[in-house]
Amino acid sequence: MPRRAIFALIGLPVIAAVLVGGWLLWPGSDGESRGAPLTQKVSIGDIEDTVSAVGTLQPREYVDVGTQVSGQLQKIMVDFGAKVEKGQQLAQIDPTVYQAKVSADEAQLQSLKAQLADKQAQKLLADQQLKRQKELLASKATSQDAHDIADANVKIAAAQISMIEAQIQQTESTLNGDRANLNYTKIFAPMSGTVVNITAKQGQTLNANQQAPIILRIADLDPMTVWTQVSEADVPRLKVGMPAYFTTLGQPDRKRFGKLRQVLPTPEVVNNVVLYSSLFEVENPEGDLLPQMSAQVFFVVAAAKQVPLVPVAALRPARGQAADGKKMYRVRVVEGGRIADRTIEVGVINRVVAEVKSGLAAGDEVVISDTPPPAGKPAAKPANARGPRL
Repeated sequence: MPRRAIFALIGLPVIAAVLVGGWLLWPGSDGESRGAPLTQKVSIGDIEDTVSAVGTLQPREYVDVGTQVSGQLQKIMVDFGAKVEKGQQLAQIDPTVYQAKVSADEAQLQSLKAQLADKQAQKLLADQQLKRQKELLASKATSQDAHDIADANVKIAAAQISMIEAQIQQTESTLNGDRANLNYTKIFAPMSGTVVNITAKQGQTLNANQQAPIILRIADLDPMTVWTQVSEADVPRLKVGMPAYFTTLGQPDRKRFGKLRQVLPTPEVVNNVVLYSSLFEVENPEGDLLPQMSAQVFFVVAAAKQVPLVPVAALRPARGQAADGKKMYRVRVVEGGRIADRTIEVGVINRVVAEVKSGLAAGDEVVISDTPPPAGKPAAKPANARGPRL
């Protein structure tokens, strides 16, 4: 046999063996050396699709209590955190000047009333004189001039009475205003609630001529309003009445629930980001929620409980979406040691997992990555069905 033929018979099997071995060892081939793909089983759990935001707590109802008169703040009768009832006295402004004005008005009013009595008596006399002059003039016992003087005296007395009555009315009006200012020196609570802030100090002189000085703030701390800022991209997903909950920094494991009340139409732009204030109320019977507390808020767009869950990483777009709007996806399922494609319908979906409506059951093993986990690292654990906390 020729030498060339001998080399061909020996070399071809060797080359074939090398090619097959290289194909089995090459990453991405179906040989055992590449390792099994990363898989995860379909589990049963709860899922939420939420819009997350940050917010602060504010009292739903509050009032800033100020003073309508100027003067020295003699006394503040409440302290921070005090519970007050509507009509309870909170503070006292020095009433000396206002009491003096009221006393002067009252004295002026008494003087005018005395003058009125005098003018009324003079008019009565003038009426009697005019009557006699009329009788005398009829019998030709007096002159026309004397009659005209008596008639004029009656009219003068009536005018003086009218003038004094007007002065009395003006003085009474001034007296009512000064009495009101005197009453304003006593500051009362316009609503029941808790004193959450005191801005004035005892002994401070308050000037109400330019602006109304604020002394303290009263707030009703039950319920509280959660003010959140939601980005313009997420606002279309919000619906009035949708469920919402939040946690605070001090109690991160306690959820407080409410319903979205309104989305304010005027946005706030922060660092070129358009944010809309979204409000909802929460009960505060224990009084542990306080103004200005920070809140991590979640608006629940959709939710499902105790349903099959598949990782979002396992989902692939379906070749044809259902005409009825169902959300259809493809997944690869491990069946009898082999991998097969399957089309499934999903319901609620977030960034981590999706609810399985049909096509998969609990315990089915789906492929989430063709790349096996790095050596020495465990495979992926079941995902958090509620998504990551921001």
